[in-house]
Amino acid sequence: MTEHKPVESWLTDMDGVLVHEERAIPGASEFISTLQVSGKKFLVLTNNSIFTPRDLRARLLAGGIDVPEQAIWTSALATAQFLDDQRPGGTAYVIGEAGLTTALHEVGYVLTERAPDYVVLGETRTYSFEAITRAIRLIADGARFIATNPDPTGPSTEGPLPATGSVAALITRATGVAPYFVGKPNPLMMRSALNRIEAHSETSVMIGDRMDTDIISGLEAGLRSVLVLSGSTADHEVERFPYRPTRIVESIADVVPLIAALS
Repeated sequence: MTEHKPVESWLTDMDGVLVHEERAIPGASEFISTLQVSGKKFLVLTNNSIFTPRDLRARLLAGGIDVPEQAIWTSALATAQFLDDQRPGGTAYVIGEAGLTTALHEVGYVLTERAPDYVVLGETRTYSFEAITRAIRLIADGARFIATNPDPTGPSTEGPLPATGSVAALITRATGVAPYFVGKPNPLMMRSALNRIEAHSETSVMIGDRMDTDIISGLEAGLRSVLVLSGSTADHEVERFPYRPTRIVESIADVVPLIAALS
């Protein structure tokens, strides 16, 4: 990493890097505060589309991590921006929570069940069979299919929950139509994040705990990457992948000294 240009911007995943559920991972608060003191640009990324940035800020703050609302970028925000770029002022039938519906409203989208331009599938803890059936019929009638992220499961205190990717697979099986996934590992998510903070890939680093989403999306967007072993990917699993992160560390606490070292 030291052979590259100085690092000016940092992107980091949230779950598994900064927090486990709502419990802060040691070093997370120090990492954010060090970035703020240094003046480096940064953004916290999440594929979770349930919550608004304001909600997520409150959840992080409850764990002692003080992240400004504007420094949080979700797959819901990236999806709304993508749809606004593709078809401004369009219409959508949405399966999801406030994080997604708020983001779409804020770009001027109308949410409707009547001949929508898009069916947009996001995360929710209460997937409705009726809503999924409606989505299948609308897609069969010609609505374009968008999903916020491909994650098949999400975490909970009781164990994994079915997530957007699993429900998308059900809809695809019923319709024969695959969705366009906006969130990680789509490099579109990374590029929209870089654009949001006016950063450049060659002077930015992506921190994540998953090789198959965080690290590959950083790689494909041209960023250096740091894998932390505090989340989904274990050290022995790294060699299974045909690509590698730029650096592997135990946790976000080990990244704190890199902020100054790589500047």
